[in-house]
Amino acid sequence: MPNIKSAKKRVKVTQTKTLKNQMKKSALKTIIKKFEKAIIDGDKATAEVVYKDAVSKVDKAVAKGLLHGNTAARKKSQFAIKLNGLAK
Repeated sequence: MPNIKSAKKRVKVTQTKTLKNQMKKSALKTIIKKFEKAIIDGDKATAEVVYKDAVSKVDKAVAKGLLHGNTAARKKSQFAIKLNGLAK
C-alpha cells in the first residue's frame, strides 16, 4: 500500500476508472450479444434496431479509449455483413 497521500489518491482514482471501464465494456458486450441473438433467431426487424445501437456503442467505446479504431471498424463491418446476410 502507498504511504504518500497523492499515491493513495491515485489508487482510489484508478479503482474508480477501472470500475467505469468494466461497466462500459460489459454494456458493449451485452449489446453485441443481443445483436448476435437477433441474427441467430432470424428477426430482421430487431436486428436492424439493435445494429444501430451496437454501432453506436462501438463508436463510443473508441471515443472513450476502450477499443482501438481498427477493431471497431472490423466489428462494424462484421455486423453489416451479418445483417445483410440475413436479408437473403
